[in-house]
Amino acid sequence: MAASPTVTISALDAGQITLPEHMFVTDADPKKKNLVPSLSFLIRHPEPDGSLTNLVFDLGVKRDLQYSPAQQKELDIWQPIITDTDCAQSLRNGVTDAAKTVDDAATTNGLLLDPAKDVDYIIISHAHWDHTGTPSDFPSATFAVGSGTLDLFRNGAGPAYPAKFFNDDELPALRTIEFPPISRTASWAWKPLGVLPHTLDFFGDGSLYVVDTPGHIYGHVNLLARLAERRYVYLAGDCCHDRRLVSGERDIGLYDDGHGGLRSIHTDTAEAKKSLERLREFVKSKADEGIEVEVVLAHDPIWRRENAHKCWPGKM
Repeated sequence: MAASPTVTISALDAGQITLPEHMFVTDADPKKKNLVPSLSFLIRHPEPDGSLTNLVFDLGVKRDLQYSPAQQKELDIWQPIITDTDCAQSLRNGVTDAAKTVDDAATTNGLLLDPAKDVDYIIISHAHWDHTGTPSDFPSATFAVGSGTLDLFRNGAGPAYPAKFFNDDELPALRTIEFPPISRTASWAWKPLGVLPHTLDFFGDGSLYVVDTPGHIYGHVNLLARLAERRYVYLAGDCCHDRRLVSGERDIGLYDDGHGGLRSIHTDTAEAKKSLERLREFVKSKADEGIEVEVVLAHDPIWRRENAHKCWPGKM
């Protein structure tokens, strides 16, 4: 029997932001802040002719922090913000501490991948400023976003996320596609995968799935990648912002919404909890089958600190 198609994944540094812990988890110190990565990921898909298709998941923080005035005001909450290494630089030169852990450290001398020429696809998990990065660094890539994201860039998402917090020209219009709504029947249709109700087989061979993950903000998607016959990686984006929510040790934090009530970091807290529970169920169901699923959050400083060897030019 032929082996199932697989991809490789390498983490990329794409800036760092600071998260007030009480905004994300329950029972948190109201004064505690955590400097966390905003991770991107390079996914490489082998083609029949021996070439590789390069896909990047998320772009992290803009290198120059040139956001709209309303966005700039919001950035104050997340300071300090560090952009010493952005996604494009990580692709070109490799992740600094990763070079010490890979077998052939010499490969980090010179250009590894050219963002302008070597990236075929970019999937943006969602429209928030710390994931959209600097799209102009990738003039030949096709961008893909979750259903409703382009409308979100134009019109915002209600009082919590008004249009002024987004840029309607954030992504290149002629090179951006939007995944179809989950209710629509199309040739590229959402299908269940185990307990995950809506997934898209991106390459058509079972090596990479786009996972509809509602709750955080409209159009939020995750990726599930097969690295080996019995090993997967689940890139969870902002499904949650703390590994203790994946383990069930903590719950989603609530904070003052500025209008006399409470809100979470998610647009729909109930839906976000359902998405998180489905993720836990999926990981458990695969473990019962003897299949490992490594979950990686976009903003997990512990994972980044312990896994330099999984950063480009290393791989997971």
